[in-house]
Amino acid sequence: MLAVSSFISISAAVITIGFLSGAAFYARERNGMTSARKLVKRVGLIAAIWALAESIAIISNLAAIIDSSLVDALDTTSLRSYITQTSLGKVQFYSVIGALLVSSFSHVAKKTGGIAGVLILAMASLSLPLFQSHGSQSGLHGLAIGAIVFHVEALALWIGGVITLFFLPNREEAIPRFSAVALWCAVIVGISGVASAFTRLNFLAAWNSSYSLLVVIKVLLFGVLVFIGTRHRRYIAQSLHGTRAVVQLLIGEVIVMSGATFVGMWLSQTQPPTLDKPFVSDPALALTGVPMAATPTLSRILFAYEADGIILGGLLLVTALYIRGVVNLSRRGVKWPVGRSISFALGISAIDYATSGGLGVYSHFAFSWHMVAHMVLGMIAPIGIILGAPLTLLLRNLPSGRDSEERGLRGFMVAILHSRYFSIITHPVVALAIFDGSLFLLYMTPLFGNLMTGHLGHVVMDIHFILAGALFFHVIVGIDPNPRKVPHLVRIIILFAAMSIHAFFSLALISMNTLLDNGYFAALQRPWWSDVLADQKLGGSIGWAMGEIPILIALVATFIQWVRADAREEKRIERKSQLDHEAGREDELDSYNRYLEELALNDLHSKDRLDKKRNRRE
Repeated sequence: MLAVSSFISISAAVITIGFLSGAAFYARERNGMTSARKLVKRVGLIAAIWALAESIAIISNLAAIIDSSLVDALDTTSLRSYITQTSLGKVQFYSVIGALLVSSFSHVAKKTGGIAGVLILAMASLSLPLFQSHGSQSGLHGLAIGAIVFHVEALALWIGGVITLFFLPNREEAIPRFSAVALWCAVIVGISGVASAFTRLNFLAAWNSSYSLLVVIKVLLFGVLVFIGTRHRRYIAQSLHGTRAVVQLLIGEVIVMSGATFVGMWLSQTQPPTLDKPFVSDPALALTGVPMAATPTLSRILFAYEADGIILGGLLLVTALYIRGVVNLSRRGVKWPVGRSISFALGISAIDYATSGGLGVYSHFAFSWHMVAHMVLGMIAPIGIILGAPLTLLLRNLPSGRDSEERGLRGFMVAILHSRYFSIITHPVVALAIFDGSLFLLYMTPLFGNLMTGHLGHVVMDIHFILAGALFFHVIVGIDPNPRKVPHLVRIIILFAAMSIHAFFSLALISMNTLLDNGYFAALQRPWWSDVLADQKLGGSIGWAMGEIPILIALVATFIQWVRADAREEKRIERKSQLDHEAGREDELDSYNRYLEELALNDLHSKDRLDKKRNRRE
């Protein structure tokens, strides 16, 4: 029952993601409305099946754990304990809730933006149970989780997209767009599959097992899929053999994908060969998935590395897209500033160091190092990312609509940048509230202790730090397009406010005599820096010291931008004045001088009138 319910749950999730992606990005749209509304309506039923199948999987898992029948597993007390007290039960329950929300929102989502939002919710709901697919005691926990998440999500977009093409009315127009997405998915599936095998497989013992045979079969099926995808692109590019041949390839692709999915399910139920190692009790490994690090030294902080697969995969994907965008501009003869690329690369490197590098490793074990990583992720790396102008590069590379009536991906992105939501979050006060206000929400509530106890919590915190910092510095020093024009004086005031709030938060941490982590760091039983409260106070001091430097840098950058903006405005006025003089028109300066003369004459006439009235009265 568990295998059947899991297969139905994954299949329904894949079809849901495929239909939503097809309706949002492959189908035609007019005035932001998708032409594939029927697909979105079907998502309601399919997502409901997904939620039902995942619910049955929860009951089946519980029955397997307590070694009872499905009927006995329906006991309210046992079921409530499973979904509220176990990590696997929680993420499965959240996945059910997510599927139900997808089913509900699909009935009201009509515009492509709303459908894209539902798609993001569906992909997040599919990913949640994957965070419990690899035991923290198995080693390389972070890399394994990231590999399986990217593997499943790429397959869902790929397989779901192929299925969706059969239901789209404009299949011939949709195939080129899907083909480009499928190529990226194929690359991600290949890389993540290799990474997943590396984390799970004992290569020395694997080749004599049935597990290795399944791996070989899956690799061969993957090769066939890549071959079919290549034929798709060739047929589309050269207009060979017509639509019928393309449809036949799609049918073959669905068959091969079904076989690959079945093999993947079989692999997930098969125990890979492992090395016979004695069990070593390590509380740190059990809690974090990372063995307890040795006493921190400069060399260990600089060169230690434990890959966080989620963040690392995201960084690789974003970097590949950035490089692809720069190359595309170069082919069109457009020169992209080298300084922007260097700035972006430095920002990406800083994120990798703070999540997977030595700083990221030690941030799991000490609050002080966690605070250093927080400062890098939230206040240093975002400056580099923002100065790399990723939105500008994206807008210059996204394709426009397939005709004059369709917005296309570029128009879709422009609509997001000019939306009411984006206008609200880019308000300086709102950006400041998210940037600094979230510090108090995270650290002054039990939220911090709860997030630290799981890999998903670490990922959520890291992503929040990056996005909050990127939003704040986009408003302050960003060079990307921003529909809200914030005066430079307001930016400086906001920076001083951020500096004051951050200093107040750091002082509050230093003065506190209670722990914020809900006992997390004490449970690690680290052999170095045993005074957990002193380490917390040290983290407050580090936050105060490190937090001021990026804000001061942003302050200097804002002053420089202000001076340059005034210089550009002065040059613009001079150019316009020169053109007006050449054309015999009155320029702005002459108009302003004439305006002042008129005011002076009016004041003089008014004074004369008052003097005459006074003289008549006398």
